[in-house]
Amino acid sequence: MKALLPLAFLLFVSVAINAQTPLVITTEPNAIIWIDEIRRGTTDASGKLSLTKVPAGRHTVRVRASGFKETAVPLLPGRRALAVKLITTTDQAELLFQQAETAREKARDEATRQQAADLYRQAIKLRPAFPAARVGLARILLDLNEFKEAHVEIDAARRARPSYPEASAVEGRIYREEAFDREAISSFRRAIREAGGVQPEAYVGLAKVYEDKGQFEQAVAEFRRAIAQLSDSEPVIYQMLGAAYEKIEKPKEAVVAYEKYLELAPNGSYAAAIRSILEQLKRDAAGEQIIP
Repeated sequence: MKALLPLAFLLFVSVAINAQTPLVITTEPNAIIWIDEIRRGTTDASGKLSLTKVPAGRHTVRVRASGFKETAVPLLPGRRALAVKLITTTDQAELLFQQAETAREKARDEATRQQAADLYRQAIKLRPAFPAARVGLARILLDLNEFKEAHVEIDAARRARPSYPEASAVEGRIYREEAFDREAISSFRRAIREAGGVQPEAYVGLAKVYEDKGQFEQAVAEFRRAIAQLSDSEPVIYQMLGAAYEKIEKPKEAVVAYEKYLELAPNGSYAAAIRSILEQLKRDAAGEQIIP
């Protein structure tokens, strides 16, 4: 009679297989998908998004699509396919908020940022207790360097939702732009606590504060934590990580980070600059000296 495999081994194999099998989410086209409050991508024209590196276990999936009511649903352990049916909405505050979010992501100058801010304000006027709109407005005010007004919106968001990791992370970003490092670190760490340790925006914020202070080893550690949680959905962090490795004279690690950026974003805004320095970094990593 064959010996039975240990239960722990079978569970390990099951978890490993589930972690490698893509999670396919089906909903409306061009819908934004969050998993455990981390933005993971946008569905294609058929309404599908395939995600790798989603660990086995229970998660919360949040879906937002223009013209529909935002919905959050549980993802139960073992499931690698999820269909999320959205319901159309006539809630003007919600619709204005969705327009504002789209406008903020597309904004590239002061005029378009002001347009996005106006849309957020219209949504808030209809629904004063709208924490997500308050945070969105704070983000655009931060981009406009209107720090005092951005703090007002964050305070209002936290009054409506006292434990709000995203609001704390944005607050940290505002403090950093104001050069209040201690307050920024406090806000970022609060965001991480509120999120149970999963808050990549706060880890990136901490990394940038440490860079400002010339503490590049600490910055590298925080960038790596953010990358581990984002599952390659934000290539720009690899660029920031590579630059931090350069500062501490670790060319081999910088090469790995930069090559990962190019793998994920071959036509990204940093791609040309990275390619221009990559060969030199590879020579430095191999210990080669360039003779002038």
